[in-house]
Amino acid sequence: MKVVNSAVEEFTVGYYGICAAGGLISAGATHLAITPLDVLKVNMQVNPLKYNGILSGFSTLYREQGYSSLWRGWSGKLIGYGLQGACKFSLYEYFKKLYGDVLVDQNKGVIFFMSSASAQVFADIALCPFEAVKVRVQAQSNFAKGLADGFPKLYASEGLHGFYKGLLPLWGRNLPFSMFMFTTFEHSVEFIYEKLMQRKREDCSKSQQLAVSCLAGYTAGAIGTVISNPADNIVSSLYNKKAANAVEKIGFGNLFTRSLPVRIAILGPVVTLQWFFYDSIKMMTGLPTSGGLRRHLKDADFLGYEV
Repeated sequence: MKVVNSAVEEFTVGYYGICAAGGLISAGATHLAITPLDVLKVNMQVNPLKYNGILSGFSTLYREQGYSSLWRGWSGKLIGYGLQGACKFSLYEYFKKLYGDVLVDQNKGVIFFMSSASAQVFADIALCPFEAVKVRVQAQSNFAKGLADGFPKLYASEGLHGFYKGLLPLWGRNLPFSMFMFTTFEHSVEFIYEKLMQRKREDCSKSQQLAVSCLAGYTAGAIGTVISNPADNIVSSLYNKKAANAVEKIGFGNLFTRSLPVRIAILGPVVTLQWFFYDSIKMMTGLPTSGGLRRHLKDADFLGYEV
């Protein structure tokens, strides 16, 4: 199967390299841009009495710690989530092709779930050390200024274990998010082209294709955020030594609602922009926008591929 008018052949080393570069740029840049919201989110999770709202939380941070406090952990966001994005997007494409070829008779949704979960496992291994430092920098004003002094300080106090003790909760947060995000995105793209636009992808303009990616991306981000919110609260508590009784202190119901508005405010636009940048980079290299499982002849034909 080949892609129409593509300058790069799909499922080659060059193709996965482009996907990795697109994921690196899109995830790193978008997560860097929303660092102030992330700082507020972490503080709302670990100190909800003091930071009990978005506007009041920003006001408290600015008043007590100054403007620079809103950008604490920016280097961890840029590098950590950039590496995570590179692994997540490129490996998702790799596993989707692999599982699609092997599990020929399997339902598409199962392929999407398995592919995103497999990719996220490796992506979080790359992210975990940066996340460990970032959360401490954001929630503990006296811990460190950033990665440069945070890494050696964490290693000196907790060793290698300190960088990865949050890996299981991180998987608990990001695996459900990724699985529902990618699967929702795939089904949303298919629904928009087939039911709403009633046109093949190749018959749409570049701007229309990117608009589809953005709409599907926002829907996917919102659903993934709701699903992953309980684990996100536990991750923040763990890094601040409160996870042993996090559920008891926060309350089971509050795990689903605490910091949810600010997380939706963060991840809705972030995921939308990630798909926009990611697919823009793919289009600039002659590749089609994302969505679709190549092993399905009917899907490939509808979405605008030659078999």
